[in-house]
Amino acid sequence: MALEHEQRIKELEKANRILQKKLERSESLRIALEETNEKKEALFLKIIDELRESQKTLEQQSCDLEETLKKLRATQSKLVESEKMSALGILVAGIAHEINNPVNFIYGNINYVAQYAGDILELLQCYQESYPEPNLKIANKIKNMDLEFVKKDFLQVLNSMEIGSQRISEIVRSLRIFSRLDEAEVKKVNIHEGIDSTLMLLQNRLKSRLNYPEITIIKEYGDLPRVACYAGKLNQALINIISNAIDALEQKIDYLLHSYYPTNGVNTRPILTFNPTIKITTELIDNWISIRISDNGIGIDEKVTEKIFNPFFTTKPVGKGTGLGLSISYQIIVETHQGQIDCKSIPGTGTELIIMIPQQRL
Repeated sequence: MALEHEQRIKELEKANRILQKKLERSESLRIALEETNEKKEALFLKIIDELRESQKTLEQQSCDLEETLKKLRATQSKLVESEKMSALGILVAGIAHEINNPVNFIYGNINYVAQYAGDILELLQCYQESYPEPNLKIANKIKNMDLEFVKKDFLQVLNSMEIGSQRISEIVRSLRIFSRLDEAEVKKVNIHEGIDSTLMLLQNRLKSRLNYPEITIIKEYGDLPRVACYAGKLNQALINIISNAIDALEQKIDYLLHSYYPTNGVNTRPILTFNPTIKITTELIDNWISIRISDNGIGIDEKVTEKIFNPFFTTKPVGKGTGLGLSISYQIIVETHQGQIDCKSIPGTGTELIIMIPQQRL
C-alpha cells in the first residue's frame, strides 16, 4: 500500500513537471507572440505615418503644379499678347510709313495749288473787268457752271483738303510715336507725347456716337523731364488703362439709358445729363513720374479692386474682354519699369488709376 502511494506521488510529480514545462513553454510563446504583435503594430503605425506624409507631399506637389500651371498659362497669354502687340506695332509702323509719303506729297504741294488757284482766280477777275460783256458761248458756260459759286468754293475746298491732310499727318505721327519701332528699346521720351498719341488712336471711341455722348478729356500736364523707358510697352499699358476707362463710362451710360422711372404711371427713359469725363494728370514727385487717369464711370467694388490686376480676371460680359489688359499693364509698369500702380474706386462714382514710374531706371 505504501509502495502504491509512493508510486502515485512520483507519477503526480512527473505530471506536474510536464505541466510546468508546458506552462513555461506557453509563457515563452505568449511573450514571443506579444513581441511580434508589438513589432507588427509599430511597423503598421510607421507605415500609416509614412502614407500620411506621402499624402501631404502629394497634396503639396499637386498645389505647386496647379500654381505652376496657372503661372505658365498667364505667361503664355502675356507672351501671346506681347507678340500680338509687337506684330501690330510692325504693321502700324509699316502702314504709317506707306501713308506718310503720299500725305507729305499732298500736304507739301497743296499750298502751291492754293497759290496757283488764287492767281488764276485773280486773272479771271481781270478778264471779267476788261471784258464785262462776254460772247454768248462764254456767257452760257459761266451760267451753267455757276462761276461765282465756284470762285467762292474753290479756295474753301483747298483749305479743307489742307486741314484733312494735316489731320492725316497728325494721325500718322501718333501711330509712329505709339509704335516707337524706329527708336532704341530704352530711350528717353516725352511721356505727354505717348499719352496724346494714345488718345489720338482712341479718338473713334471718344467722339459722340449713337446713344453715346462725346467723352470729355481733361489734361492737366505737369512739367515733366524726358524719361528713359520702354516707350512702346508703356504706350501699350496706357492704351489698356484708358480703354478700360472708356468701357466703364459706356457701362454707366448703358445703365442710365436702360433705367426706367415711373412718371404718372408711365415708364419713361430718363434724360441723360451725364457728362462722361476722363481726366489725365501728370506731375513729378520726388524723382517719380506720376500719371493719374480717372473717370466718372460706373466704378468697381473694393473686393473687385483687389483682383483687377490678376490674369484673366474681368468684370466684362463674355466676349467683351480677355481679362489680360490690366494684368499686362501691371507687368509693364511694375516688372518692366520697376514702378507702381494702384487703383482707387467708388462704385457709381468712378475709378482712378495711379501710375508711378521712376525718373531714372534702377
